[in-house]
Amino acid sequence: MASASLIPDDPTVLLTIAGMLPFKPIFLGQQKPPALRVTTAQKCIRTNDIENVGRTARHHTFFEMLGNFSFGDYFKQQAISWAWELSTQVFALNPANLVVSVFDEDNEAADIWENIIGVSPKRIIRMGASDNFWAAGPTGPCGPCSEIYYDFTPHLGDDNINLEDDTRFIEFYNLVFMESNRDANGHLTPLATKNIDTGMGLERMAQILQKKSNNYETDLIYPLVEKAAKLAKIDYMYADEKSKASLKIIGDHCRAIIHLVSDGVTASNLGRGYILRRLLRRVVRHGRLVGINKPFLVTIGKASIELMVKTYPQLNIRKQTILNELEREEARFLGTLERGEKLLAELIESNSKYISGEQAFELYDTYGFPLELTQEITEENGLTVDVAGFESAMNAQRQRAKEAKINIDVTVQSVIDKIADNIEGTKFYGYHALEYSSRIIALIVNGEVVQEASEDDVVGLVLDATPFYGESGGQVGDRGTITGLPSDKRNLKIAIDSVFHCRGLFVHSGRIQAGKVRIGDSVRAQVDYRLRRKVQAHHTATHLLQAALKKLIDSSITQAGSLVDFDHLRFDFHYSDHIPVDKLNDIENLINDWIAESHLLEVSQMKLEQAKAKGAIAMFGEKYGAEVRVIDVPGLSMELCGGTHVTNTGEIGLFKIISEAGVASGIRRIEAIAGTAVLPYLNERDTLTKELGDQLKVPVHQLVTRIETLQEELKATNKSLTLARSALVSSQAMALISNVENVNDFQILVASLNEVEASLLQTAAKELQEKLGDNSAICLGSVSESGKVNFVAVFGKNVVNIGQHAGKFVGSIAKICGGGGGGRPSIAQAGGRDKESFEHALQIAKQELMSFLNLTYCK
Repeated sequence: MASASLIPDDPTVLLTIAGMLPFKPIFLGQQKPPALRVTTAQKCIRTNDIENVGRTARHHTFFEMLGNFSFGDYFKQQAISWAWELSTQVFALNPANLVVSVFDEDNEAADIWENIIGVSPKRIIRMGASDNFWAAGPTGPCGPCSEIYYDFTPHLGDDNINLEDDTRFIEFYNLVFMESNRDANGHLTPLATKNIDTGMGLERMAQILQKKSNNYETDLIYPLVEKAAKLAKIDYMYADEKSKASLKIIGDHCRAIIHLVSDGVTASNLGRGYILRRLLRRVVRHGRLVGINKPFLVTIGKASIELMVKTYPQLNIRKQTILNELEREEARFLGTLERGEKLLAELIESNSKYISGEQAFELYDTYGFPLELTQEITEENGLTVDVAGFESAMNAQRQRAKEAKINIDVTVQSVIDKIADNIEGTKFYGYHALEYSSRIIALIVNGEVVQEASEDDVVGLVLDATPFYGESGGQVGDRGTITGLPSDKRNLKIAIDSVFHCRGLFVHSGRIQAGKVRIGDSVRAQVDYRLRRKVQAHHTATHLLQAALKKLIDSSITQAGSLVDFDHLRFDFHYSDHIPVDKLNDIENLINDWIAESHLLEVSQMKLEQAKAKGAIAMFGEKYGAEVRVIDVPGLSMELCGGTHVTNTGEIGLFKIISEAGVASGIRRIEAIAGTAVLPYLNERDTLTKELGDQLKVPVHQLVTRIETLQEELKATNKSLTLARSALVSSQAMALISNVENVNDFQILVASLNEVEASLLQTAAKELQEKLGDNSAICLGSVSESGKVNFVAVFGKNVVNIGQHAGKFVGSIAKICGGGGGGRPSIAQAGGRDKESFEHALQIAKQELMSFLNLTYCK
């Protein structure tokens, strides 16, 4: 089987982290295997020990896991025999270089290795459960492991073999014998069907076969390391260890990056996107560390694609998308990197022990520094980062920016998982019928399977057949009613407000408005036709929107996600640039032309490969079966889609774009409405513009001109207020000159100007310093209306010349108020949260300035 995507069909992990992950549902008994014997070369990504990448011989973020799997076919003896045959005959490894480990209780495996394979007992090492026993979780399938190690120095002998010595041994092949099931009490019982799961690291085998000292110098990675070294104008073989580590990191991370983007990940600050952005920015930074000061990600990206495209042809299909993402992210990062590095350098210089969480968050939020990057740089300089403080600031931002999310009823999901194996799946007839007589095969109330439910109960009904579409593919589920059959005298009515399907079962959720239902009852399921028509119009319009974008904007545009609802549609797509209003108008007009032309839709079922050969567009990353449903608007659009659609584009009626915006790096979103949803939208805006015209006392067609005039007037008023405020603060600052203390040849002024914003506080301090001259030291503080504390320090050049540093000084003062900050030797500002400590902080500031000048403080 081909490698699965790095985006797994598993909600418990962000990325595919092991070769067996795509088969986890099979091992857990949730799916049937595609065959009894399977082999794969699976691309994987792990970032849990990213700090070791480039520093050890064998740590990577991206790696390829070679695996052979048996689902109830061959077992322990064959797996061991074939692993030995592959290692010693196919790869021609000398048996004298091989050592094996077994679970210390697995006498069967030890016996096979010794008496059938012929391995010396001294080279069969028994190990505990932490090393040689695999489990999918606390309960479920599990079993012992046996691993094959390569011994680089067999001449050291067989006595006292220590497999933890990774300078001598490397584990390259792991055999898992899945033979038991562990229950909630920890008891093991034999599995009826025993499975084999093996994994061999391609990079490690390459190191062994190519006789290299580390994985990075094999032909899998070294061409990228060499390319990076050439860009840096250094010779890898003669570089110092720090530079070598940076070059290895570039080579490793670039392999991960191209595959992540190829599989549909775009850089962002969340989830998989955050992992990609972190890797990209580490590459840029390590490039700078070895002297690559110009943009280079596209160059190294091309080299990475060329190196791996024969094995992964998808890289060539997605090549331009990959390179666009690299170019865009590098430009974004370089734009802030220099400023961020400068600020971090100042923070490191002004802090002797640690960087505060607030400072680390500012670097993350303003300059795009991932926390790990800040930690990496600060640790290189002997400092630590307040991670708890960073998380606190991050959580506060998440709370502020929290968006409404769809709540998934995990209780119902778990119940469905329990009953799915015992009942037949639901047959869906909703493409051709909006009413259907069905039988109730399961009832769920309050997360429990029940036999009956009564009036006012909120119930989940599983039917043996249904006309209701279950939420999937971005389309919402149908709404409607479930009633008794006409011949049934019971007055049953259930209002269905949502439908979803899981493991082949359609769950209809709603409240029983009248009557009572039992498992086995026959009912009439009726879809709300008015709502179905609305969602059909929006779904077909979504297909036309993608076709118009490809035709008028960029033929390489691909879908990143969608929502098809009753009252609107949302379409996310991979594209980096803002689409101007005139282009949006062109798109809108083209789609309305297609609607007016009344194109008939053709719906067909065919083999997946046949559909792709005909040019049908698939949603990248979506899982498709062998048979697919194709929605074809001849000459305009052909997509794989399981949703409901109009039969003729003329049924859509009208299409209107509402908005276009960026939602993540490299992803744009268009929201639109179609059909009967357009008229309420236009009526609302018509009413709104008339009301605005009445309030502003101008005709509707003059609204824009009137608003522009008001904006100019407001801008002028604000400018006047700012000037007045600045003059007032300047006047207050000059009044403080009477508080200046003369200390020999120097003048010190430490004072407060309350409720003055930071920018005006800095202006006031600069004016005072200029007034008092080169021998002056000014420190001003302010507490804003919101309670935030601000400090500014401005030192004359003679104060700086004798060793005082405004950045370090003001940063230490701000710490008293629970904050921090920094800046240049002559001028700096800082902030804090604890206004109760404000006066005390100013006193300390005055004392420190006096102490620095070696004077006695006099009140």
